[in-house]
Amino acid sequence: MDGGAFGAGKAGGAFDPHAFIRQPYTLLRLLSWVFSIVVFGSIVNEGYVNRPDETQEHCIFNRNRNACNYGITVGVLTFLSCLLYLALDAYFPQISSVKDRKKAVLSDIGVSAFLAFLWFVGFCFLTNQWQASKEEDNPMNEGGDAARAAITFSFFSIFTWGFVTFLAFRRLRDITFQEEYNTLFPNSPSLLP
Repeated sequence: MDGGAFGAGKAGGAFDPHAFIRQPYTLLRLLSWVFSIVVFGSIVNEGYVNRPDETQEHCIFNRNRNACNYGITVGVLTFLSCLLYLALDAYFPQISSVKDRKKAVLSDIGVSAFLAFLWFVGFCFLTNQWQASKEEDNPMNEGGDAARAAITFSFFSIFTWGFVTFLAFRRLRDITFQEEYNTLFPNSPSLLP
């Protein structure tokens, strides 16, 4: 990053939307945001079907209501987390305190790793329930594409959140270096521009 410190621009500098959009954090969070919309949107829109002789709708994933609820819940949590951390990423250059930046990055690591884990569990759960689904429960194969889309984008989300976690660890390493530098050389100017 040109002229920046620890994944951020100049502390206290003006917000640059072009630089913000080009950051890997922003691109990955936007991608994860879209993936979460696809997952919960697919399940909410076409994830519930009924047999021709029934009126009550059941989850397309082996008639297991928990599978649909899990996919929707993780999708909505991810959607909201993406919005929250996009706002934090936009505000991050304004944070001049190394300790506050470190807290922000530590929360990013925790949430990103947790979401990667939730998506891994969700991918395994949805795939297992999709494989166990019976053809007689959905004879017209309604919602099959939506179920496969939810499974596929759950799989992609594992990697996007894993990479966000990796980038956050790199950002933490840089912040830890800044903190140690300030401790060793208290009278020298900060490395933060």
